[in-house]
Amino acid sequence: MTSEQIPNRVLLFDGVCNLCNGAVQFIIKRDPDGLISFTSLQSETGQSLLKKSGLPTDRFDSFVFIEDGQVHTKSTAAIKVFRHLRGPWRLFVLFFAVPKPVRDMVYSFIAKNRYKWFGKKNECMLPSPSIKKRFLP
Repeated sequence: MTSEQIPNRVLLFDGVCNLCNGAVQFIIKRDPDGLISFTSLQSETGQSLLKKSGLPTDRFDSFVFIEDGQVHTKSTAAIKVFRHLRGPWRLFVLFFAVPKPVRDMVYSFIAKNRYKWFGKKNECMLPSPSIKKRFLP
């Protein structure tokens, strides 16, 4: 996939993580206009975007949100995504008032324990036909 084919807003997520897959489903329901596209960190496109962004291709402990060419990780990525959702979820931008090291410490604690707490799939989820266009290969 060429850089011209990459949408303006792409969320890279751990495709085998139950928490991450749940978060993607949460976002899809609250982003009916389809502003955010998705790809797993493990996918060919995800790996290519990680390399292009200078991020590790073998660690899947953070959401990566690419918006208009800017790369955001951990808590900043999550908050930037919330900004695009409908309803009261936009208020999560108030967490930008919390210092980034504190936000990322909480984010990293959850990320470190996500498989233990929420489980793991053997393979990435397959999107339904109605939302398939929002997932990059």
